[in-house]
Amino acid sequence: MTVGKKLVLSGLVTGCALLVLSILGLYGTIWLFPSVAVEYFNPAFDQQSERAILYFAHPFVAASALAWFWDRSKRLFKGSFLSRGVEFGFLYWLVAVLPMMWLIYSAIDVSLLLVGSWLLFGLIQGIVAGLLIQKMNA
Repeated sequence: MTVGKKLVLSGLVTGCALLVLSILGLYGTIWLFPSVAVEYFNPAFDQQSERAILYFAHPFVAASALAWFWDRSKRLFKGSFLSRGVEFGFLYWLVAVLPMMWLIYSAIDVSLLLVGSWLLFGLIQGIVAGLLIQKMNA
């Protein structure tokens, strides 16, 4: 299989896994932390149904970008399968998720608990993506 096909396939597979994880995370938040879930009714969040597709497309955009980044940087990660996947996921979290959550918390009226849940979810998402992409593109 060519590198391009591997990247597309790993992006799609990882995107599907991250979409399922996103939906489970959303329902888990509603079930476990209903007071946090109520914040999603804040007018700061766009409730327009025609833009909901963007929520469902996000895991595929993120997975495709991460697959490409993995292909370009995999030589830098050493160690076992698990340590490489976790390190890659943590790097994604550190470079992309943490600064964005900092910006969101400083600019939008959301609670620290909500942003904290997004930080945790972003770390889990990054590690899952790192493990899957690495497995498919070792």
